[in-house]
Amino acid sequence: MSDIFASRREKLRKLLKKQGADAILITNFTNVTWLTGFTGDDSWLFLSQSGECLLSDSRYTIQIEQECPGLTFRLRGGKQTFPVLIREELEKLSSSARLGFESRSITYAEADRLRKDVTENFVPLGGLTESLREVKDRQEIQIIRDSARIARNAFHAVRALIRPDWTEKQVADELEFAMRRLGAKDASFPTIAAVGSNAALPHCVPGDRKVGDANFILIDWGAKYRGYASDLTRVLFTGKVSAEFRKVYQIVLDAQKKAIEAVRPGIPCSEIDAIARRYIADAGYGKCFGHGLGHGIGLEIHEGPSFSPASTTILKPGMVLTVEPGIYVKGWGGVRIEDDVVVTRSGFELLTDVEKEFDEMFVN
Repeated sequence: MSDIFASRREKLRKLLKKQGADAILITNFTNVTWLTGFTGDDSWLFLSQSGECLLSDSRYTIQIEQECPGLTFRLRGGKQTFPVLIREELEKLSSSARLGFESRSITYAEADRLRKDVTENFVPLGGLTESLREVKDRQEIQIIRDSARIARNAFHAVRALIRPDWTEKQVADELEFAMRRLGAKDASFPTIAAVGSNAALPHCVPGDRKVGDANFILIDWGAKYRGYASDLTRVLFTGKVSAEFRKVYQIVLDAQKKAIEAVRPGIPCSEIDAIARRYIADAGYGKCFGHGLGHGIGLEIHEGPSFSPASTTILKPGMVLTVEPGIYVKGWGGVRIEDDVVVTRSGFELLTDVEKEFDEMFVN
């Protein structure tokens, strides 16, 4: 494990060298975890071409030793504040060393304080670590695959129990409990359960509406396992659905399949988004699909890259993204179907394997 984190830090050093900075201060806790294996918070990483030092406090002494064997660390306390520790680490390099910082994750006030208390040679370097995180290694992909498996098994368990008198909140709560029982640390995000017309809200907050109040329910869920997230959406039919609903469902499903089948290295993310978006528009529902087709997943539920019209990213092997087209109509409801895919050397691998054909989605 330590070799994996050391390799990631070396990749960051190569990027850092191109930026003309002598060191970088990692303040995004997720990035600290990805680079060191440390899962606590309130800790920063100072990284230079010659080494690295985790800056933390005494609460995490034992945890750091357990999770990051061999990693140099220093603890703040008393007069040993973070700025003092950072300045001392920087002075080991030279009096004129340039310190890069994560401009996407630090506040203006924090940056101003560090510029005054540490060095004037403070260089904004936003997104370096995030760009490396976009491409997952084999271990990360396997963990996401395991996370998706937990999410699938939990969904099947709860699907078998759903009753007409269950509320949206109860469906969400039962699903989250099932994922934890099956090994997940938590849900990847607050589970969405939307009955009937509530499904027109892509981020519906589960409430007291009952499953039996309509003939379908949209469920968006995912498991957080060993730090990594999965993300799926399915629509279950709890009664007889109309011909119009079946039409809309099939449009979304076909759009999703066409987009997934086009995934391969070298294709712009915007092109994958356009495939699904054009299909839905040609079917007459273009104005009913407003969000991006998908987003990267990993240590965070939303990370780079993304399938969107504005994306400039070119797909590379190891990138893991959701594919989730949807059609939403106010007062009527919505359909979204979501799966997770990893880009392979020759195409893609579907990491989620929950049924989604129309005839498979009826609840007995």
